[in-house]
Amino acid sequence: MDDYSTILIKNARILGKNENIPQSLLIKNDKIEDIGSNISQYNVDKIIDAKNKILMPGLINTHTHISMTLFRGLADDMSLNTWLNDYIWPTESYLNGEYCYIGALLGIVELIKSGTTTFNDMYFYMEDIANAVDDSGIRACLSYGMIDFADSQKREDQIKKNLELFKTCNNTVNDRIKVFLGPHAPYTASKELLMKTRQLADKLNTKIHIHISETKKEVDDIINQTGLRPFEYLDSIGFLGPDVIAAHAVWLNDEEIKIIKKHNVKISHNPCSNMKLASGISPVYKMINENICVSIGTDGASSNNNLDLIEEMKTASLLQKVNTLNPKALNACKTIEMATINGAYTLGLENEIGSIEIGKKADIILIDTENVNMVPDSNYLESNIVYAANGSNVDTTICNGKILMENKKLLTLDESYIYKQARAAIEELKNLKD
Repeated sequence: MDDYSTILIKNARILGKNENIPQSLLIKNDKIEDIGSNISQYNVDKIIDAKNKILMPGLINTHTHISMTLFRGLADDMSLNTWLNDYIWPTESYLNGEYCYIGALLGIVELIKSGTTTFNDMYFYMEDIANAVDDSGIRACLSYGMIDFADSQKREDQIKKNLELFKTCNNTVNDRIKVFLGPHAPYTASKELLMKTRQLADKLNTKIHIHISETKKEVDDIINQTGLRPFEYLDSIGFLGPDVIAAHAVWLNDEEIKIIKKHNVKISHNPCSNMKLASGISPVYKMINENICVSIGTDGASSNNNLDLIEEMKTASLLQKVNTLNPKALNACKTIEMATINGAYTLGLENEIGSIEIGKKADIILIDTENVNMVPDSNYLESNIVYAANGSNVDTTICNGKILMENKKLLTLDESYIYKQARAAIEELKNLKD
């Protein structure tokens, strides 16, 4: 990959910036330096002609398990409980750092090619995933998935691993990696682990990434154990706060929505995964109307089965429309906000990424409109992006001022080598499991 100090993108239709008038955007080092119609192209290291292209913020995927790309298609058409207990967890027991590294690279290839520049991940062997982030040039928030099942020795080990990750990787690789704390869920993390996580998040000034209220069974089980619904239970132990990122939040009642709003909890909506596992439909439109910050995640490729956030946007919008019987629910503009600036707020990066503004990090994608699904050009660009486009329409992906993909060609990673290594890893895992 060539590193350019200055990059000029010219003739672009910039989303939200007089978007029907072609403009230029200047990148200097890792930031957006200037936006306008008359930026000089002299003394610029690299010029990208973005004619017939839409320039927009890089997409932000707020809930992934990136190395689970190795499990794509492993266990389809079943409930979450069966999927986890009978297929995913048994196969995960054979994972190692090498497998997670190649799985992360495979997932990152998919993210870059479909326009995602930042992802929020919870998994295992996270130092190896951090190495994949470093090698690729993408931006990531990483947390170790802590599961103790009320085992005190396991709890200490899980906390230790997350703290080691924080010490080793937080604010590294040109500040592209942030480390969060990752208690898996209220049904896999004990009260003691949850309360220790709360203490550590306050001490380290970092965020908490957790699954909450994904399925009806989870809610019923927690009610049976505690007498409270999941968000009520977490509120009662002082766990919730504006630094909590709650993935899924499908089975909510009105009182829980009030609790979420009171604590300014951030929600990561995962519509495709929730639909495929028949988990239910999150009341996203209701939460947005309560000014709750809702972003979008894909979940892992084993339950989605892809990481295309543009496809996820369309699904999110249509799902709220059909769920509310309201065609105006979650319009295209609001949906794009979920995948960009809301994602930035969710991760605490709103001052750095999520919108096209001078001084922000140069996390930018170009969407090619010279494709059959993007013709005719819409005066309302958001409409074509959400309802017509998909990840294959992404032409160029830039993160932190570095070009990761140009003209649909990856510049930081060797696709064919990664595919070969991933296929070999999958075969090895199958043999180990059998």
